[in-house]
Amino acid sequence: MRHLWSFLAGLVVVPVTWVLVTLGQDGSADTVNRWVEIGTANTANLIEPAVYLAVGGIVLGLLGTLRISPLGPLVAGLLLVTPYVGLFVSPFQVRERIPSDWKFLDDPLPLGLPVENGTLFLVGMLLLIATFSGQRWRRWPVAVPQPESGTLDAPAPDQTLTDWSPGPSAERDTAPLSLGYPDPESTPTEPLPRRTGGGSPWSAPPGNLPRRDDATN
Repeated sequence: MRHLWSFLAGLVVVPVTWVLVTLGQDGSADTVNRWVEIGTANTANLIEPAVYLAVGGIVLGLLGTLRISPLGPLVAGLLLVTPYVGLFVSPFQVRERIPSDWKFLDDPLPLGLPVENGTLFLVGMLLLIATFSGQRWRRWPVAVPQPESGTLDAPAPDQTLTDWSPGPSAERDTAPLSLGYPDPESTPTEPLPRRTGGGSPWSAPPGNLPRRDDATN
């Protein structure tokens, strides 16, 4: 079906392009010649022929670039090239068959102008080259439906700045704080001297007490 629509679009584009190019070229040429005759220029007079040429370029661009079907550009290119090729075979018969008395909005429409200056041949060759683009012969990619899974994975909760991941602490156990005194469990205490003779502990002066060195010996 797309080939049919492309073929019909090619048939419609040919006469539309021919008329638009003729109006644009004839209007531009007459405007510039008028400027030369009067010695002044008014660029506003070029707006109308420029619009004709712009619309014709847009139509040709859409036909030559859209990936609908290569049949449309092929048909349009062959039809646009044919009149100029006919000038090589029988130029006078070709010129006689092109209408020269048509008018558009009370303005003459010289359809033979784009044929004689080679514009239609140039446009037709562009469309023919666009026909042989490799992308045109490929179908549009078809999206493959993804299989629906029975269970949906629960979304992971959003982590905030206050979330901490639990894990083993890399810090080693440190010794409890102390005030510099020795550990009573690890350092044995020396026994106190016993009283002899039932005397009072205050009867002997402190100097008579055994020293630490004597006790250890």
